[in-house]
Amino acid sequence: MTHSSLPQHVRSLEVSTRRGTFAGLLATPRNGPRGTVLLLPGYTGSKDEFLPLLPHVVDAGYRAVAVDARGQDGTTGPDEEDAYRQDALAADVLAQAEALGGPVHLLGHSMGGLLARAAVLTDPGPFLSLTLLSSGPAQVGEERQLQLKLLLGALDTMTMAQVWEAMCELRPVNASPGDTERLRARWLRTHPSHLRVVGRQLLSEPDRTAELARTAVPKHVLYGDQDDTWTTELLEDMATRLGARRTVLAGAGHSPNLQMPAETAEALIDFWAGVPSA
Repeated sequence: MTHSSLPQHVRSLEVSTRRGTFAGLLATPRNGPRGTVLLLPGYTGSKDEFLPLLPHVVDAGYRAVAVDARGQDGTTGPDEEDAYRQDALAADVLAQAEALGGPVHLLGHSMGGLLARAAVLTDPGPFLSLTLLSSGPAQVGEERQLQLKLLLGALDTMTMAQVWEAMCELRPVNASPGDTERLRARWLRTHPSHLRVVGRQLLSEPDRTAELARTAVPKHVLYGDQDDTWTTELLEDMATRLGARRTVLAGAGHSPNLQMPAETAEALIDFWAGVPSA
């Protein structure tokens, strides 16, 4: 996505923090914002996956910042695997919230939700609310586990370009040639150490629902009824145990932010509007 093709009121941004600089997208309303939202993408995704959502969020008066994690798409990262451990990435999120100037509404999609949860459990202070978007209580489901194990094995023996070709053979990309090339370029910018460490985390993530429930941060669990990464039964049970608001979008799969951005934004904005400001 080039700068010139970004939606109105959205621009590229470098988020400078005490833990380094992170590639981001900033959406700013015309008038003073009602609040700030920090958006964390999923495992093989990027900040761009929030682009369909951002115009709706900014139209409602919220300032929104979507960021690439360390080693993900536009944010560079080192070879050392310790940089991608969950505690390190959670510390990055806390630094991002601090750099944005105060308490933020935090949203994480899929793996980003597990990372958001880890950040809140490390220090809930910087967060007005937490939304887990298509993000479950523990490790991913069996089918995703199999796919992850295949990917991790491939990363040990193949280049990123070779892995991309192999993935496309197994599961062809359902996109236009231009979009396919953008997805390939994004994949090649992602650091393999990020994929290895975070992939192993997705296979072993513990259920920290009870721990999260003890925090006072208002919580929202939002997902599509066709989600195929965690079962809807698991997601419903997690929402109940958290005492969270629960929104289920009929017809949406694992990425409501892409598939049903207007409906997703409506649910988010209604939730944020009911959260007391700092």
